Amino acid sequence: MGGDAQTRAEQDFGAIRRVLVVDDSRLQRRILTGSLRKWGFEVIEADCGEAALDLCRDDPPDLVLSDWVMPGMSGLEFCQAFRRLEADNYAYFILLTSKSEQNEVAQGLDAGADDFLVKPLGADELRARISAGARILSMQRELSEKNRIIERALDELKIVHDAIDKDLIQARKIQESLVPDLTRRFGRSRVSLLLKPCGHIGGDLVGMFSPGENRLGFYSIDVSGHGITSAMMTARLGGYLSSTYFDQNVAMERRFDRFYALLPPEEVAATLNARLIADTGIEEYFTMVYAVVDLRNGHLRMVQAGHPHPLVLRRDGSAEFLGEGGVPIGLLPDVTYQRVETYLQPGDRLLLYSDGFSECRQPDGEMLDPEGLLQLVRQCDKDRGGQEFLDDLFWRLTQVMAPEQGFEDDVSAVFFEYDGH
Repeated sequence: MGGDAQTRAEQDFGAIRRVLVVDDSRLQRRILTGSLRKWGFEVIEADCGEAALDLCRDDPPDLVLSDWVMPGMSGLEFCQAFRRLEADNYAYFILLTSKSEQNEVAQGLDAGADDFLVKPLGADELRARISAGARILSMQRELSEKNRIIERALDELKIVHDAIDKDLIQARKIQESLVPDLTRRFGRSRVSLLLKPCGHIGGDLVGMFSPGENRLGFYSIDVSGHGITSAMMTARLGGYLSSTYFDQNVAMERRFDRFYALLPPEEVAATLNARLIADTGIEEYFTMVYAVVDLRNGHLRMVQAGHPHPLVLRRDGSAEFLGEGGVPIGLLPDVTYQRVETYLQPGDRLLLYSDGFSECRQPDGEMLDPEGLLQLVRQCDKDRGGQEFLDDLFWRLTQVMAPEQGFEDDVSAVFFEYDGH
């Protein structure tokens, strides 16, 4: 192919370079190949469908011009066989027919033909039909290349996703290790924990610790945001409020080198707030309820820092929400936190919960709210306590939530059952 002719072909016919002409008439092939080579195409010829099929197996063309009526394998049968061949790129197929065969166009389309030309052929019409085919092939091949790029990108993303997923699974195990015991007894009383992240990992944290007999502290925390950043913050807070290493726990103070004492809840909140404000690399904040209780007399002291109001369930069937709200920790400097106090009687229970409960979306679009949570609590079996109570409460939450949305936030709770000294 000459340089000028090749340039014209590239400009006019784009995706079509190699053309196969199939016709049992040598004269017809000569007429077609003459025009095609003049337009800059590389042309190969076959005098029957069988020979054309062999050529296509070895090196498929971009365009096929095939007569319909041929001895042996007809153009229609050749088209069907051609479409069954495996090829990297789609090839444009034009059937050449006589006027008497125009009523068989539908049959040709069903066989896989893309276009038809009626003999005798006009050079201008042939060129126009090839140009139309070239445009279709260009779009098809461009689309195929984009699909290949997308497939490669998806394969790469899958590898990355699998690695991230593996890391998140391990991160969840680490986060679960922050809450080693879901239920613990302290004398005749009991603390039970619930932690249900809405994803692999979450930003909620619950915990409890006791530095000695009759002294107990427990907390419910909800870090702003979701995902990895929030989970990393919970890991940090788990160290600040460690149930194992009391010397690291900011809620305790060592006295007389003999024992640890629980600090007032409002001091603990202020300490945590100062630490987060001082760290300029942290933009997250968190809400918290932290409570300490003297198991000898049921004296409960707590601090509420932007967390939902704790719910006291009295043994006589009455209920009340505690606290006045407060400011989240890590949001503003030099915040003064207020202590809330009450006395629990044997048989009283206390529920700390995250806003994954109270802000759970119902089918009507409304949030559950604290009063809705209280209704769920009253529906729970009164004879169930500890982990069974929390599991029952969580199940009832799943029954009133909007099923198509799922949980939009982590769900966590602390359930304290006081049974006297």
